[in-house]
Amino acid sequence: MQVLDFRIRPARPEDLDAARAVMLDTVYRDFGTGYVPRWHGDIVDPAAAYLTPDRHTLLVAVAPDGEVAATGALDSRGPAHPPNPRRLAERYPSGTTAQLRRVYVRPEHRRRGLARRIVRDLVAFAAADGGYRAVYLHTDPAVPGAEAFWRSLGRVVLDERAEGHGQRTVHFEVPMTVAAEAVSR
Repeated sequence: MQVLDFRIRPARPEDLDAARAVMLDTVYRDFGTGYVPRWHGDIVDPAAAYLTPDRHTLLVAVAPDGEVAATGALDSRGPAHPPNPRRLAERYPSGTTAQLRRVYVRPEHRRRGLARRIVRDLVAFAAADGGYRAVYLHTDPAVPGAEAFWRSLGRVVLDERAEGHGQRTVHFEVPMTVAAEAVSR
């Protein structure tokens, strides 16, 4: 299946069960954490997290057969302190920060450009909103391919592995203009 065969679009209520399945499969299989309520509450109720608020969105990549193959979300909540370092919460405040979340692709559909297309559309959503000053995200570099993917789109603002606190999270900023150009190539 070619990447062009997939439609990237805002999730509809009828997509939520399939989108939730993509997200839960990812946190169990790729992250090895399983569902953790304080981290993954948006997965349980994606409608309240992403469909109801005006400045939030959940995108899905839908295959020709109707399968939801990938997800990507954006909300207006900056990184919270704690657990994130205070300087990140201050640099990326809620309300003016578009945080990318749940950019997940089912393993059988990876390496087709779906995540790049989703990120392009999420960044375009943030730019069109007009109230976001920055696009932020964090990732777990232990997930194969995650760190390299985000480095190709943005810049590292904090690598917690270098902080010596035992954390392994890497925090990124994706410039709105640069990300849109890089993703569209």
